Amino acid sequence: MERRWTNQEIAQIFENIADMLEIQGEIPYKVMAYRRAAENIAALGRDIYDLWQEGALRTIPGVGEAIEEKIDALLRTGHLELYERLKSEIPQSLLEMRQIPEMGPKRIKAVWEKLGITTVEELEEAARAGKLRSLPGFGPKLESKILAGIEGVKRRKIAGRVPLGVAWPLAQEILKAL
Repeated sequence: MERRWTNQEIAQIFENIADMLEIQGEIPYKVMAYRRAAENIAALGRDIYDLWQEGALRTIPGVGEAIEEKIDALLRTGHLELYERLKSEIPQSLLEMRQIPEMGPKRIKAVWEKLGITTVEELEEAARAGKLRSLPGFGPKLESKILAGIEGVKRRKIAGRVPLGVAWPLAQEILKAL
């Protein structure tokens, strides 16, 4: 049986593509195109699979020819060449750093390229040791904010909160079953 991708899964792939492209220093409009497509796919009121079968992917705001081709490839084959290539070039653990409020793609790129940091744990160790302040644009204040952000992420994981975009479709399925 073929895999049926959810809107959230496809949106997450495009969000990850945007993050990885930004970490690589890709031009901003390309990054924003993937982000916009991800946001609109996540917010769709319909199953993207149905739109795909109807040939109506371009009715999704932010989905032009290039992104339509990528969604088509993903739904048809289960693979997306660009995504696979980016995953082979960029450590996936870097994407976890995006959860830390002070860590955007540019800062993630800086700690990865200049200090070889690839995990949140390594980032925390470096911040506690004062190593981040050696990077341009980083200082003691930012190190403190990063440490506080890491603690916040840990607390949220312990609390077990589920994002609305994940909870809502599950709630709808439960309602249908009832």
